[in-house]
Amino acid sequence: MTETNSIIDIGDVVIAASGGINAAGRSSGHQAFRRVVYDALSPVQQAELESELATLTGCPSSEAMNNSLVRAWDSDCSELRGWNPNAMIYHERIQESAVSNLESTNKDNGITYKQVHKTCDVQSAGQIPKGFNVASLYPSRHHPRGLQLALYAAADALGNLGMSAEGIKQHIKPDELAVYMGSTAGQLDMEGFGGMLCAPLLGQRNTSRQLPMGISTMPADFINAYLLGNTGSTGSNNGACASFLYNLRMALDDIRSGRRKMVLTGNSEAPLLAGIVEGFNAMGALATKERLQKLQNTGAEQLPDYRTASRPFAQNVGFTLAESAQCFVLTSRETALTLGLNILGSVGDVFIHADGHKRSISAPGIGNYVTMGKAMASAKRALDKLEVSEGDTNSNILNKSFVQAHGSSTPQNRTTESDMFNRLAKEFGISEWPVCAVKAHLGHSISAASADQLLMTLGSWNYGILPGITTASEIAPDVQQSHLTIPLNHTKVSAEDIPVCFINSKGFGGNNASAWVLSGQATREQMKKEMTDAEWHGYLERNEKIRQSQQKYLSAVAKENLPLPYRDKEDQPEPDDIELTAEGMTLPGWAERIRF
Repeated sequence: MTETNSIIDIGDVVIAASGGINAAGRSSGHQAFRRVVYDALSPVQQAELESELATLTGCPSSEAMNNSLVRAWDSDCSELRGWNPNAMIYHERIQESAVSNLESTNKDNGITYKQVHKTCDVQSAGQIPKGFNVASLYPSRHHPRGLQLALYAAADALGNLGMSAEGIKQHIKPDELAVYMGSTAGQLDMEGFGGMLCAPLLGQRNTSRQLPMGISTMPADFINAYLLGNTGSTGSNNGACASFLYNLRMALDDIRSGRRKMVLTGNSEAPLLAGIVEGFNAMGALATKERLQKLQNTGAEQLPDYRTASRPFAQNVGFTLAESAQCFVLTSRETALTLGLNILGSVGDVFIHADGHKRSISAPGIGNYVTMGKAMASAKRALDKLEVSEGDTNSNILNKSFVQAHGSSTPQNRTTESDMFNRLAKEFGISEWPVCAVKAHLGHSISAASADQLLMTLGSWNYGILPGITTASEIAPDVQQSHLTIPLNHTKVSAEDIPVCFINSKGFGGNNASAWVLSGQATREQMKKEMTDAEWHGYLERNEKIRQSQQKYLSAVAKENLPLPYRDKEDQPEPDDIELTAEGMTLPGWAERIRF
């Protein structure tokens, strides 16, 4: 359905809810967004956020604020992730003359080593707010952290949707629902692939859970089995750091084609593990303590400011690894209007392209010029004829758009991505294109990174604030910005002035993806024009009930961390439970019948 020059039917794929958790906090109620733009909030809004973060973490509000966003490693890393960044096991090479004086040594190919402990070179990360432990909200039974976070994201999205899994089953057919959610690396902690690979080498026994729980599509599988009871389509499309947009395109195509009426899509990544951190560091990709000290001109004995470790489009030394799980509920326009669901925005299109020949598999390439160019052209064709810019003498709708950049905080990214944005802005007649880069606050959550970007976009439309790169004092001189505006401070804007957002993502291997989305306000206005007054008021009446249910959830979760609606004791449907004919079948718990 994508990759064509046809005009998009505006609002046919609706964003009805979001849910999840990242370094800034919970996704529902825009809590994470409010934490990012805290300095631009009113005193009342700041107090509300502080109270909510205190509830989320179980810490005093001042501690909760300090223990969120990008920061130095938390003291509970060993408990949550099974390793200590300040005491990593390391085999140090030693001189043969010293061997006789050591009690414990190892020989490998004639080289002698001793086991010591070292401090990890990387001393900062985008960690889930300290004190929040999703494993305590359901019987986690040694589940990998990424699966724990995935279940939380989906449960938060359902609460924010204002409709339970049981409610969904009363309105759509079993094969009209899908879940597309996964991870890039799979679950590599000891409860997943990490334990499976290490156990034989350590003389330990493998468990029966490690292999299945490590599979990269398992976030979707857990949501299907333990939250939704979903028998519809499932899976995940892996595109490295662009994976969420790959999943978003699957959801978009499914709904636009009519195959599905509702899709839960997102990603869950928990990469703050010793092996992954050391792997990225070996590539020279991460901001280490030593590099940050040089960047910030601190002495070797003085700690750098880890809060400002991630500095997209500024002088920077590498990205900051992060954990995040995000889930979005997408529906068809008909489903959203019939059920009265919230309309937070709509998805226009998603484009994916490779880089072609590459000198280095991890380096950026030309594919991103293709994806962004196609996304901009698609949005312009679709929106130019609409009254999104009614009353504005500027006929170029793209001048009312902004960008959520990949903005990874590496020297290569700042030059290549800014060049692409700047050149395309010039060609499309954009003079001052706002470019946001939220990894400055959240870090880089790999597969979930562009999901974080979409989440922040919904927040910008709701609060009228564009997040700035507050971790830097100036843009780097090698960044091309003659047609760009890259704010260093949070900027207040009217949501009406930024109805279009382009979300850009770049992944190792040449995985480039760009999407455009339309604001909820612009989407609703367009829908209203296509309906009678009676039809629109009918939707508003149904929406009021959904809003009441949503607000009940948001009020409750602001006061306590709610148990997840986890169901591992449900009776599995058996063949005798289904009513089967040549025309279709009926499944227990679903009101409507599958048609073959």
